[in-house]
Amino acid sequence: MMTNIVWLVTAAALAGAGALTAAHAADEAADPAIQARVQKAKAASADFLKQLGGTMKREMQAGGPVAAMKVCREVAPRIANDISLEQGWKVVRVGTRVRNPMLGLPDAWEQKVLQEFERRAAAGETFEAMAYSEVVEEPAGKSLRYMKAIGVAPQCLVCHGSAEQIAAPVRTQLQTLYPHDRAVGYKPGDLRGAVSIKQPLND
Repeated sequence: MMTNIVWLVTAAALAGAGALTAAHAADEAADPAIQARVQKAKAASADFLKQLGGTMKREMQAGGPVAAMKVCREVAPRIANDISLEQGWKVVRVGTRVRNPMLGLPDAWEQKVLQEFERRAAAGETFEAMAYSEVVEEPAGKSLRYMKAIGVAPQCLVCHGSAEQIAAPVRTQLQTLYPHDRAVGYKPGDLRGAVSIKQPLND
């Protein structure tokens, strides 16, 4: 039977999670090594989003949304891979709707967390500080899993909005690069996905 130690990273999340018990909170407080790993995951996800956002802004300013597509297609996976190699973790982006099924398709655990993020957002929590972490035991071994929510900002709609919001050249490029694209139809404030980090735990 899978043994899970579940906690939410922020005080706001703790207040909003009805499923979190006092025992879970005590487990978290009693294990500084796990707390340290959560903080490292939090810092890594922030670094990932900062690098991605900065590169996206520069490309948008230089060449517009068509030029900026290469950031999500090429730069984001490279940033995630660099952090993964540096830390010895698995770092990826996953989406609620997938543009590239080879990159970004959430596994069963990630799907469950994304659903929880949706619930928390509906209850009034913002995506800015929304995160979740859990120690899980799987056939490959025990690991710390961490996810940081990513919300949809207004500027995201140039590539992820409705058909009316996406300019014709952008639609054409999307159809060429992603013939099975489902990552459209978003509105500002929707959950776009998450940074997902998996840290192996060595006994």
